[in-house]
Amino acid sequence: MMQLALPGLVTLQQDPALPDRRPRLLIVDDQPVNIQALHRVFAADCQVLMATDGARALQLCRERQPDLVLLDVQMPGMDGHQLCAELKADPQLRAIAVIFVTAQDRPEDETRALDAGAADFITKPFNPTVVRARVRTQLTLKAQADLLRELAFVDGLTGVHNRRHFDERLAAEARRAQRTRAPLAVVLADVDHFKRFNDALGHLAGDDCLRRVSTALRACLRRPTDLLARYGGEEFVCLLPDTDLAGAIGVAQLMEDTVRKLALPHPAIESSVTISLGVSAGTQAQGLVEAADRALYLAKAAGRGRVSWVAG
Repeated sequence: MMQLALPGLVTLQQDPALPDRRPRLLIVDDQPVNIQALHRVFAADCQVLMATDGARALQLCRERQPDLVLLDVQMPGMDGHQLCAELKADPQLRAIAVIFVTAQDRPEDETRALDAGAADFITKPFNPTVVRARVRTQLTLKAQADLLRELAFVDGLTGVHNRRHFDERLAAEARRAQRTRAPLAVVLADVDHFKRFNDALGHLAGDDCLRRVSTALRACLRRPTDLLARYGGEEFVCLLPDTDLAGAIGVAQLMEDTVRKLALPHPAIESSVTISLGVSAGTQAQGLVEAADRALYLAKAAGRGRVSWVAG
């Protein structure tokens, strides 16, 4: 096990075989010597990304989603103020904190940076201890904000994401699919005869059933980009980026089989709990949920406990 410690933050035990959980820091400066100096300060405690111009920095923000950007102001092409404005104008990037690290030291320079959305302003030459302290403060605030955001997007009963988070992720993935022409898939799952289950065993047993079903569905997802959410009542929805119809059908069939193997007794139908699933996929994200809902209706009409699909 490798010890990770950033003074003032929680100490983590990082297994080299696991994904790197350290904060992700992007250093942007057109002078490599400045990047190297900051890299030495943070290399042991953060995942450090580096860029020498604004365009490359913006690309890294979109691809790697850093927690914090240490940003020079004076750069050729896109300068620091322009990059900061780009970040704050993008709904997917505006939560990234920015600290300007610059040789500009006039009060009006600092005011302009803060008005542009920067979280802090540090003048060069910088003191490593001061930079570490200010970065630590911003990373702590970012971690707290991320936790609150995550709690707001979690269903209180099942622990999976809620519909609000699904809607936001669907919109983001739809934009990405349109840009890259990559396929996108949606799977809707509904617990069969759930009202009769509640009537027979009571709502506490129904809540436990939903928790166990959601755990089983989540176990069927293999990629961190896949998303499971509670869509409402006894209905769940799964978002599968970069997945064609055949791949989504495979995931849905695995989900149906996994829930069936739970063998949860359903006394009202003298059988075990099953789910019906509707699948839709395509390169055009618009209408995928509606198409999956139509497919779910077909699965129920055909006898429940099965998968149906339509192309998006």
